[in-house]
Amino acid sequence: MQHTPHPKAPGLAVGITEAMIHDLVHSFYAEVRRDPLLGPIFGARIEDWDAHLEKLCAFWSSVALMTGRFKGRPMPVHIAIPDISIEHFERWLALFRATAKNVCPEPAAALFIDRAERIAESLHLGISLHRGEGPGFTPAKFASTPADA
Repeated sequence: MQHTPHPKAPGLAVGITEAMIHDLVHSFYAEVRRDPLLGPIFGARIEDWDAHLEKLCAFWSSVALMTGRFKGRPMPVHIAIPDISIEHFERWLALFRATAKNVCPEPAAALFIDRAERIAESLHLGISLHRGEGPGFTPAKFASTPADA
């Protein structure tokens, strides 16, 4: 079921559309699948890439356009990956930043990147707490670096 964007959705003000979300998600995960660090993590768990990409488009539609399309719980899924580490989050964000800047106009890319950084911070903190590692997370760890610019 397709939901319409909420009138106050942050993505509307920067020109984000469902088509842009589709292009970003599909371009980004094409990079992820080729990446030597991330590719094996995803490849071992994703059997139906078409369904996974549709779910991720729904996720980003809900984040940027407040459509409510996504019906899932990302935290338990990520907690269940025993070999996920800070290096995976860093690489995921570096690829995401580069892809967003390549695919989207600057204001839209900035919004996507901001939300991705917040999501990564939240997931990493949740995983760390679940593992009993404590909240030793430093938000600056995921901050954009000059190399990402």
